[in-house]
Amino acid sequence: LIFLMMSQFNLSAQAIVKSEKNIEKIKKPIFIYGSSDCHFCMATKQKLIENKIDFVFYDIDTDKEALSEMLSKLKNANISTNNLGIPVIDKYGEIFTNNADFNDFLIKIVK
Repeated sequence: LIFLMMSQFNLSAQAIVKSEKNIEKIKKPIFIYGSSDCHFCMATKQKLIENKIDFVFYDIDTDKEALSEMLSKLKNANISTNNLGIPVIDKYGEIFTNNADFNDFLIKIVK
């Protein structure tokens, strides 16, 4: 009986932790580093709007602090800046770049 009660408590605790992680993702925005002249950046913003996902857009052409922050995140993620494609996305700490098929990139961002 004690074992049964302990396992039920453990399952409840796991459900609470998973729920809290999902809530955290809902509250935190996705960060987009790009340019207002970049059609991929604008299409990414539109896709997030369509999927009702909160985001913050930084124009790295005009915001040098955001550019520096983006480069730092890329460096910390061991992502090369050679042939870098924008937008660069910080999705809850995971960094994505637009260097492959754009539709695959968008799928990663919204899932």
